[in-house]
Amino acid sequence: MDSSAIGVRDGQETATREIETLFRIERARLIAGLARYLGDISLAEDLAQEALVEALARWPEHGIPPNPGAWLMTTAKRKAIDNWRRRRMMERRQPTLQHEIETGSMGDFAMQQAVLEASLDDEIGDERLSLMFIACHPLLSRDQQVALTLKVVGGLETGEIARAFLTRETTVAQRIVRAKKILREAGVAFEVPDGADRDRRLATVLEVVYLIFTEGYAASAGDDLIRPQLCQEAMRLGRILTGLAPMEAEVHGLLSLMELQASRLPARVGPDGEAMTLEQQKRRLWDRLLIQRGLSGLDTISKLGGDDGVYALQAQLAAVHARAAHFTDTNWGLIASLYDRLLEQVASPVIALNRAVAHAMAFGPEVGLMLLAALEDEPSMAAYAPYHAARGDFLFRLRQLEKAKQAFEQAVVLSGNATERRFLLRRAEDCRVTP
Repeated sequence: MDSSAIGVRDGQETATREIETLFRIERARLIAGLARYLGDISLAEDLAQEALVEALARWPEHGIPPNPGAWLMTTAKRKAIDNWRRRRMMERRQPTLQHEIETGSMGDFAMQQAVLEASLDDEIGDERLSLMFIACHPLLSRDQQVALTLKVVGGLETGEIARAFLTRETTVAQRIVRAKKILREAGVAFEVPDGADRDRRLATVLEVVYLIFTEGYAASAGDDLIRPQLCQEAMRLGRILTGLAPMEAEVHGLLSLMELQASRLPARVGPDGEAMTLEQQKRRLWDRLLIQRGLSGLDTISKLGGDDGVYALQAQLAAVHARAAHFTDTNWGLIASLYDRLLEQVASPVIALNRAVAHAMAFGPEVGLMLLAALEDEPSMAAYAPYHAARGDFLFRLRQLEKAKQAFEQAVVLSGNATERRFLLRRAEDCRVTP
């Protein structure tokens, strides 16, 4: 292959990656706008994907338009009109959409963008967050709400959602399909709820935002340990929520928690791309502004009387690390007591696992193993890599190296993240050292 052909191929691949990146940025907004016109999330997703296919075909040749989001929305709406003409669906809405598109100029992207933003305006003022409230409809079960929102709005893969739920991928896929069907058959209006109805959905929205952040902070799959863009998006949504519900302590708790955890992102990956534990991290790299904002959020929570909230307690846990100048300064006794309080609020096996780690750090690995023993019969832990990694660490510290090695190797098998697997393999190799 000559150099010119290689150059063309490389240019096409670069253009494709750039277009796919732009689509990921615009995807949730695009689906939100289409869903509100169509009343069908599945159809909105299909049309968004069709718009991407057309962009991939046209943009490399004609260039990326000044406002990619407006171009994608216009293209998707044109395809919706084509579908209505073919299937004679949604006849009442067709003239409005067709008039909106045909009275504008395809070259006037700024005007199209203004029209689109005005048509999508609502009280919340953010399409992604608006769609979250819509997807968290009370007709759906909590699991369906969270799974649907993470898939449609968060853009997470079904496998990533399954790992967040500690369940099977097929189970999550069924939840998503069922949720879309329920909303479609019930003829749910794709409008942002207000008042008490919106407040009832807030807890699920908070959970979804934090799950998006968690996937960014510790990616469940792929080559990269962290996905900072997901963390940034989750924090952006969190800040909008604090403006929407300024007197809700748990909203502030979630944002404070995310900011304190995100402050460590610059130090979580070493120069060689390898995972860095809390003990290994260079704390001078931690983002002091985010720490300051997170600690300020804790003050707001206290004034609102919400110190015992689930997110508030987790934010307090993160604050203990943030206040420690060095790893050896960490108040593990305080962390252990905070986990005791948190477990009383939420009977979660993941929280119980983290509590065991905290108690092991505060009171010794024997205590940690004792607490892990209580989780042995928990089905979700058997296939959960962090459980086996924690067990391996406790055994390693007790110099039970063969058992520790087996635990780390089991964690390697279960981990879906390449960086995490390399870290666990190194821990397993360390167990070969003669004590």
